[in-house]
Amino acid sequence: MARYTGAVCRLCRREGTKLFLKGNRCYSEKCSIDRRPYAPGEHGQGRKKVSEYGIQLREKQKARRIYGINEKQFRRYFVEAARQKGVTGENLLRLLERRLDNVIYRLGFVDSRSQARQMVLHGHIRVNGRKVDIPSFLVSADDEIEIKEKSKKIQVFQEAKESPKASVPQWLEVDMDTLTGRVMSMPSSEDLDLPIESHLIVELYSR
Repeated sequence: MARYTGAVCRLCRREGTKLFLKGNRCYSEKCSIDRRPYAPGEHGQGRKKVSEYGIQLREKQKARRIYGINEKQFRRYFVEAARQKGVTGENLLRLLERRLDNVIYRLGFVDSRSQARQMVLHGHIRVNGRKVDIPSFLVSADDEIEIKEKSKKIQVFQEAKESPKASVPQWLEVDMDTLTGRVMSMPSSEDLDLPIESHLIVELYSR
């Protein structure tokens, strides 16, 4: 499945909630879902009865779109989560949270996960002193994450230093002055604060 390249605001409207795909715009008056809180398309404002399967599907699509991954990748994460001990739904979200592009976003170095993915792909990120250009790289406890020295002058990172984002999750630690971060621990169930009902995803894949 190819990566979605259309208007991302349509995705938020389709899921009926803010997915925070466009960074600061999502917090402004220009946010599409605030201006048009209904699904896109000619019949977007019509009332439709959603089946149980439809509810489960929408929850899966919402998670995919928040993290910006395709169906094949998402299924692989689910299979891995099912192999691990514990609650499969929580395991799935923990794996997604550990993606390097998500961690860069969570640390506040960029405005969105898509921007984080671009920064990783372009080789601006180092993990434990080594360049990592794979957005799906899974971080581990005690990993040190930093912006490459030459890349710290890039406007995106300079803006991040001048305008600190929302509070960083407890499982991460950040120093915005040096643009470095550290993974203090693996994300706990309390850290999984996204509007995702993971049990619905498990039910969908268990059909």
